Amino acid sequence: MKRIILMVIRSLFNLPFWIFKIFRLCNIEKYDVKTRYDYLRKIVLTIIKRGRVKIRVTGLENLPKENGYIMFPNHQGLFDALAIIQTHERPLATVMKKEVKDIFLLKQVIKLLQAEIIDREDIRQSMGVIKNMTRRVKSGENFIIFAEGTRSKDGNNLLPFKGGSFKSAMNAKCPIVPIALIDSYKVFDTGSIRKQMVHVHYLKPLYYHDYKDMKSTEIAETVSKLIENKILEEA
Repeated sequence: MKRIILMVIRSLFNLPFWIFKIFRLCNIEKYDVKTRYDYLRKIVLTIIKRGRVKIRVTGLENLPKENGYIMFPNHQGLFDALAIIQTHERPLATVMKKEVKDIFLLKQVIKLLQAEIIDREDIRQSMGVIKNMTRRVKSGENFIIFAEGTRSKDGNNLLPFKGGSFKSAMNAKCPIVPIALIDSYKVFDTGSIRKQMVHVHYLKPLYYHDYKDMKSTEIAETVSKLIENKILEEA
């Protein structure tokens, strides 16, 4: 929370204009996806710098050349999505839980990114989200899904990855990109405003021929293990 306050204080001069521009960009009929994403990314780059956070990124060469893939990071906290947006130049969308859909500014960012909102208690609605994502990925959009379902509260240790999170990728037959996040939790969850380094590692993707004979639970275990191994390697 202290770092969020620092980011806000150091951005007070910019905030009114940023908010105004974000509201304007929510007109998705007028502004294309790249325009919307580039502006959001510009803001993210600025607030991360003002929050005294640096990002070390590796593996960008592993991202598929063609759009239409899904990235699966481990989930450590609120900073995860910001770290990925800073390092990922191509537009992306994400899946967010319904509890955040009416929060001021998050509501507008959801519309700007055209994020999918999921109600984990409603199976029918969740199936609809999977169907929508499958269609959108097939059309060339890129997504982030946090397959743990909720953030780990144990530092760089992972929670089990949920097999159902991989259904959209399986249906779309698209590349699956594991992402290992390290020390992302330290940005907002340690109560410190000391300079912080967050590591974002894009791992080699699994293409459809790599996982087509696997069950969703097996894919989940494989992706989780790849991320876990990278975190241990960097420790």
